[in-house]
Parts: sequence; structure tokens; C-alpha cells
Amino acid sequence: MKIVFFGSGEFAAPALRAVAAHVALVVTQPDRPSGRGLRPQASSVRRVAEELGLPVATPERAGAEELLRWVKDLAPDLLLVAAYGQILKPDLLAIAKQGGVNLHGSILPAYRGAAPIQRAILAGETETGVTLMQMDEGMDTGDVIHTGRLPIGPDETYGELQTRLAEMAGELARAWLPKLAAGGYLRTPQRGDLASLALKVHKSEAELSFDRAARSEYNRFRAFTPSPGAFLRIAGSATRISRARFAEAGGKPGDMIAGGEGCLVVFKDGSIDLLEVQPEGKKRMSGRDLANGWRLRPGASLR
Repeated sequence: MKIVFFGSGEFAAPALRAVAAHVALVVTQPDRPSGRGLRPQASSVRRVAEELGLPVATPERAGAEELLRWVKDLAPDLLLVAAYGQILKPDLLAIAKQGGVNLHGSILPAYRGAAPIQRAILAGETETGVTLMQMDEGMDTGDVIHTGRLPIGPDETYGELQTRLAEMAGELARAWLPKLAAGGYLRTPQRGDLASLALKVHKSEAELSFDRAARSEYNRFRAFTPSPGAFLRIAGSATRISRARFAEAGGKPGDMIAGGEGCLVVFKDGSIDLLEVQPEGKKRMSGRDLANGWRLRPGASLR
């Protein structure tokens, strides 16, 4: 079986490894500026492809004429897609004998779109999964081939959950490859009335507020850790939160209270123990060191 693989994010890397022996071309996003120095960084998929010695294409647009010609010349049996970042148009999907199949990080039709893992955590979901679906011209709207499910841990962050889902995606790709090659597999249309969207994440969403419920803000911390990075304004300064734990203790929102392992801070209807933080312009430190450095005592306001 000859595959053209489309993927970019870390979620896609295990799937590429799983089917690498059948991949004729890897299509991924161009290198993007990243980090403090804003140096161009290759996608996770590109790094894996180069490690495996696979040919790589990095078009700005999936519909680029040069890419279409390249894919046509390869005459693939299947386009396999995982966290690519662009919608493939019908003329591209039609090139492969079996069309396009996508590995999506949610239980479709829930959380269609760019950020299904983060949106599921933010919403407080306790279960998610990976859906293998036949692609059409819509955004994650195609028929479902198979769904794998797994629970979301109560303290699990986006980074941790993404790793587990990526492993599941790789296992599904490996297990389903013979069936995809043979064709004739069952497909179930999605119910549009049950669909929800997982819109792209904006950095501003990662800011926690003392005036919102502690449980929702703890979910916010989990959903945006490690990327784009949850933060809290302490005395007006953005402080990034690397590790935290939910607590039931109450008090006045914005105040530090006793009893935490780090810096225990009150939100509405509960509190969050800040275990590891990084104040603006400083190195990462423990929540306890933050409290000591600011000379905070129980009852002190962090606003």
C-alpha cells in the first residue's frame, strides 16, 4: 500500500512511525518561528520523517499546484491525515484510490476542529478518544470508521493527554492499515445535531481569573499546559503556572491562605495550589519560593 501522509503536530508523530514502511511522501507545515529567539523550527512530523529518511514536502497551502502534481505522480492508495492544520480539498482527496482518512483527537462528532484535546479538558470532560474517519470536503465531518476511547484523568494536562492520544492514534493506524488497504470497511455517518466545535486556541484564553470558579480555572490550567501556557496576574505581573493542584479550601478570591504545599490561592468556590511558577522575567520556581520571595503570608492579596 502506498500512502501520502499529512501531519504536523506531536499528535501525528506516532501514526507516521506506525505506517512509515508504506509512506511515499510526508506533507507537513513549513518551519515556523518559535522560542525566545524566534528561530525557524521544524514540525514534529518533519523531524520524524527526516529521521526515517522519508521524502518531505512543506507547502504553505495543501492545494498548491506543485504538491498536487507530486501526489498525482505518486498515485497513492491512501492519504492518511493527522493534525495537519489545513483542510484538504476534494481534488486532492480524489487522487488516492481510497481517498483520505483522518485520525482526529476526539470522539466525533464532538470537538470538530483545530483544538479538540484542549477544548475537551477546558469543558471538564472525563472521556475522550481518537476517531478514524473518512474525509470529505468539510472540517472533520466525514463518516466514522472507528472510535477509540480513553478516560481523562482529573489532573491530566493537555501535554499529558496528547501523548496518550497520540499513542492511541499510532496503534489505530497500525491496526487498521490492512483493512484500509482492502477497502469495504463499514462507515457510519456523523450526527450533525450532536456536533460541537473545537476552535483554535488564543493565548488570551490561558489567563486564569480569581473571580471565576476554581474548578473551571483548574481545568483552564490543565487545558493550556504546556501550550500556550496558563498564567495568572499577580500584582499586575503575568506569572506562568507550570504545576498546580485543585483544592476545596475557600476564602476571599485573590487571597493566599494557609495549608498549601506551594502557594495556595483562593478563587471563587475553591482554591488552587500553585506548585511551580515562573514570574515574568524570572526563572521557574516553586510556589513556596514565590510566596517567600514576595513575603506573602496567609490573608495577603495577590491581586
